[in-house]
Amino acid sequence: MTKPILVIKFGTASISRENGELDESVMADIAKQVSEVHQEYNIVLVSSGAVAAGKKYLKEYGGTISERKAAAAIGNPLLLNRYAHYFSAYGIPIAQSLCERQHFSNRNQFLQLKKTYEELWASGIIPIANENDVVSDLELKFSDNDELATLIAVGFGASLLLFSTSVAGVLDKEGKIVPQIDVIDEAALGLADTKKSSLGLGGMVSKLTFARLATRMGIKVVIFGIRTPDGIRLATEGKTGTLCLPQPCSMPARKKWLASGSLVTGRVQVDAGAVQALKKRHSLLAVGVKSVQEKFENGEVFEIVDEQNEVIAVARAKVSSAALSAGNKTQNKEVAHADDIVLL
Repeated sequence: MTKPILVIKFGTASISRENGELDESVMADIAKQVSEVHQEYNIVLVSSGAVAAGKKYLKEYGGTISERKAAAAIGNPLLLNRYAHYFSAYGIPIAQSLCERQHFSNRNQFLQLKKTYEELWASGIIPIANENDVVSDLELKFSDNDELATLIAVGFGASLLLFSTSVAGVLDKEGKIVPQIDVIDEAALGLADTKKSSLGLGGMVSKLTFARLATRMGIKVVIFGIRTPDGIRLATEGKTGTLCLPQPCSMPARKKWLASGSLVTGRVQVDAGAVQALKKRHSLLAVGVKSVQEKFENGEVFEIVDEQNEVIAVARAKVSSAALSAGNKTQNKEVAHADDIVLL
């Protein structure tokens, strides 16, 4: 039987000290704990820390885009070297996987990436993924590695996604750990501290936002503290941090990819009748489109919002926004086929 897939994300603050240096004791503990669950799962590690590891080598580092790219170029081999060193003690080879947003927005590239990971798992190798900061286009970047970890988890059909943090989990207003979140709604998102580490890009808002996407796709998510003793093992058992329960999801793999990995380029607003039709799994017709809010081309993915501007679905376009705007809506032109629409 194929092993379930486990994705673990380590943020910069999780594996670095306050001065930005890699925390070797934490990395050694990660290798030890991951080795203990290696036989149970096909594992992907998503690790930040390359920029933090490399920036000290640049003179007068100021955090500009070019300096961050240069720091990543220096830090990536340093980061992987340390992971390789600590995992070698347990006989586990690792592989580097530098990802760009287009690898997920293009389904053929995404499927190639998935096949590559399957080859690595077949040989007992753990891929360590990170954004390819050196060449990533500013316009097409991941928002942070929380998004990258989520896209891998959703796209590959993971059963479990772990977000390690520098705190023990999601905290309530009194500073106590919230042990379980049944549904990540606005109230749950309101628990997030809007502060983020000075070392990383993300924060609890990011983790809860992407945990909401993952749980909607049927994936269990745990947000836990990296410095919790035996934290990774306990997190896989839902016994530490904050457990976010998966929601029922019968979506086929292609629609999960469309809802998460595809790159949204446009947006249309639809009327109440179209909303009801979409909920009944019908196609989107031009007659139900009130306005084009952001332009898109034929074949691109766009968001569908209701009259209150709430996003209700994403869809792959059968026509361009220009053709939609110029066309005769009374002809009931099909803007997106039902098979290419995912309700959110």
